Amino acid sequence: MNIFTSKIKEIIFTVLPITIIVVILNFTVAPLKTDALYRFFIGTILVILGLTLFLVGVDVGVMPFGKLIGSTLAKKNKLWLIIVGGLLLGFFISIAEPGLLVFANQVERATSGQISTFSLLIIVSAGFAVMIALGCLRIIFNLSIKLILFISYIIIFIFALFSHQIFVAIAFDASGATTGELAVPFILAIAAGIASLKKDSISSEESSFGLVAFASAGAVLSVIVINVFTKTQLIDLGLNIEPSSGVLAPFINELPFVVKESLIAIAPITVIYFIMQMIFFKLNKKRFFRILKGFVITLIGLIIFLLGVNAGFMEVGIEIGQILVNNENKIYILLTGFAIGFFTVMAEPAVYVLTHQIEDITSGYIKRKAVLIFLAIGVGIALLLSVIRIITPGIELWHYLLPGYIIAFILSIFTPNLFVGIAFDGGGVATGPLTATFTLAFVQGAANAFETASVLTEGFGMIAMVALFPIITLQILGLIFVKRSKKVGIR
Repeated sequence: MNIFTSKIKEIIFTVLPITIIVVILNFTVAPLKTDALYRFFIGTILVILGLTLFLVGVDVGVMPFGKLIGSTLAKKNKLWLIIVGGLLLGFFISIAEPGLLVFANQVERATSGQISTFSLLIIVSAGFAVMIALGCLRIIFNLSIKLILFISYIIIFIFALFSHQIFVAIAFDASGATTGELAVPFILAIAAGIASLKKDSISSEESSFGLVAFASAGAVLSVIVINVFTKTQLIDLGLNIEPSSGVLAPFINELPFVVKESLIAIAPITVIYFIMQMIFFKLNKKRFFRILKGFVITLIGLIIFLLGVNAGFMEVGIEIGQILVNNENKIYILLTGFAIGFFTVMAEPAVYVLTHQIEDITSGYIKRKAVLIFLAIGVGIALLLSVIRIITPGIELWHYLLPGYIIAFILSIFTPNLFVGIAFDGGGVATGPLTATFTLAFVQGAANAFETASVLTEGFGMIAMVALFPIITLQILGLIFVKRSKKVGIR
């Protein structure tokens, strides 16, 4: 019960900023329909309960499973096993990620089915898996994280030159959406499990971070490569928002779909767990069933979370975006965008996991509060610039991404390896369930309502921005830290 109590307090503070912002806007510049507001409050309760159960399940089952996987792969010391393990686990963990499930559904809706949820899940998860395997090899062979990430993004931007800007936006957004509440703890656990076997403590610290960044790069690359070779064209049909009837009807209608999605997401991981138990783990009965219980709790939490998001949460985000973007005074939507970015990321559960792991692994010399503040500033700027892109004709996503990543990689030359890994991981974890749900819905609502914008061109790309700017701000933190710190051995 203690773990449930601590988690529900954590999640209440996660969702509270969004709830307060919505209530303030409702009574000031963005009055909402009564039924929509009621559904939002019901959705908020379901999101809190669902995320709480989900994170309890992750703590009880998924993270211990991830650490077992990491240490088992490293101890076997077989290259083929590490590659195959990384591929399989990366693929199925990505498919089960709540943020990616929500994002893929939004893409299907925004493209009117031209890109299906299932196809995007498969494509993104394939790239995610390949880079997880590569990232595990990097840890084992002490390969340069800076060099591999630099090469990866050079390849990404070369392919992006031949890809449609809509797919570039979807690709970068997908990479952020896939590194959320399930994937991040699992990836960090695998990285920590492999890195812990190293005798050099400094090398172990550095190797514990960066795997999330590799996963993000793989997700981007897979979507862009598919577009280049298939030459898929999308027709902008606008965001078709059907008015909901009644307060509870949408929740009842959504329930069968979210149960099916959740079962498909969690089942493969559970099967892998049974196989690994029979072949490698050989856990005693008590420990085996404890981890299995964690998987069941994760499944229940995922169902409740997706129900709250799909039926109650995103509708209000879209409506607020539409109302504010049509207000003559654009300062309201600019301030709202920055506030949503700043306050929500400070309470993202995946950010909570990463910042605590940073403090633990570095024995407290990197304070989580400092990481949190710089992360929040980066995300706030990202949301602000995303809104500016909607209301300012002519600004395209690559106008932000190309110079942004150039700045990020220039900074990486002067930033310690430890902070480079933390920064790129921070970009990934900043895009959690609130970003993939309410925040993206807010941006898409604004893009759908503004006369010179569209959902496909300006409605996507926000998650990409949220993943980019923390990389810059956290590396700046690293440079400040190096200047002030007297700790020996940081490089």
